[in-house]
Amino acid sequence: MPFLGQDWRSPGWSWIKTEDGWKRCESCSQELGRESDQCNISHNIVLSSEDEEIFNDEEQEYASKKRKKDHFRNDTNAQSFYREKWIYVHKESTKERHGYCTLGEAFNRLDFSSAIQDIRRFNYVVKLLQLIAKSQLTSLSGVAQKNYFNILDKIVQKVLDDHHNPRLIKDLLQDLSSTLCILIRGQGKSELVGNINIWICRLETILTWQEQLQNLQMTKQVDSRPTLSDLPLHMLNNILYRFSDGWDIVTLGQVTPTLYMLSEDRQLWKRLCQYHFPEKQFCRHLILSEKGHIEWKSMYFALKKYHPTKEQYGDTLHFCRHCSILFWKDYHLALLFKDSGHPCTAADPDSCFTPVSPQHFIDLFKF
Repeated sequence: MPFLGQDWRSPGWSWIKTEDGWKRCESCSQELGRESDQCNISHNIVLSSEDEEIFNDEEQEYASKKRKKDHFRNDTNAQSFYREKWIYVHKESTKERHGYCTLGEAFNRLDFSSAIQDIRRFNYVVKLLQLIAKSQLTSLSGVAQKNYFNILDKIVQKVLDDHHNPRLIKDLLQDLSSTLCILIRGQGKSELVGNINIWICRLETILTWQEQLQNLQMTKQVDSRPTLSDLPLHMLNNILYRFSDGWDIVTLGQVTPTLYMLSEDRQLWKRLCQYHFPEKQFCRHLILSEKGHIEWKSMYFALKKYHPTKEQYGDTLHFCRHCSILFWKDYHLALLFKDSGHPCTAADPDSCFTPVSPQHFIDLFKF
């Protein structure tokens, strides 16, 4: 077996073991050099003088295009992230493991690209991207930032295709564009990774996405299938009571006059305030009508400005306290094969699992 490598005996040489011992042969670099020389000779023979001029012009044109497109190196088609279902979260070096897991590493390795295709995890991933855009964008590595915009591009294209929850994406892009404007204006003082032209290009892309979402038109249903308006009043009212976001109730109330009447129900907004906020906060933001009644709808939006609302997601990441592993839980495998989603060694794995909110995900990697 040949021995390749630079060592104290003869750097760069290749060694082969024979019956008489190790013998030195020609280095691979010399062989490669001869091959390249032969290629150059054959190339010179094939190319005539006119062809050579054309070839040189093409090379110069290619070089100029390459210089112009240096800031487009964050190609959205290049996938640099893994598709792992779980990762080990270690915060300090041990004898077994050196280093620690960062937010960027977790974002690269966990399978967020497939998570956005799951309707239960879509809102969760969008909220996580929004939190990163507000405060953690500069803490991501260059590869993690590239993956961040790759996933964001997939989310925008998904919303443009299926019209799913565009309001949530508009809020995300608004926060991200505000953050980028502040960072780009503070060039030299901020911690942006990469060329400033790349970030300007990304900001222009975000503005293009915002314009596309602003011009998004919902296609009207043409077939004869039953619509939301065909449902009885008690079912429509039951649907409204299932919503946990006030803006969703307002948006649905704009569809038909009947839904608008149901969306203005005082009892509906009272239940929503009681769900998200404790009663002691009501006194600080009490809003009364001219007749002396409590305006629960106005109170909800007033309370939302000063106090966080309860987060509700169909599915989230989970953290195993026993193994210190962050993972996506596969409910199908859990039901069929009792698979916890990661190689857990605990006697009762389910008792060790904790749902991870988007803010908890960020806090896991603060050292």
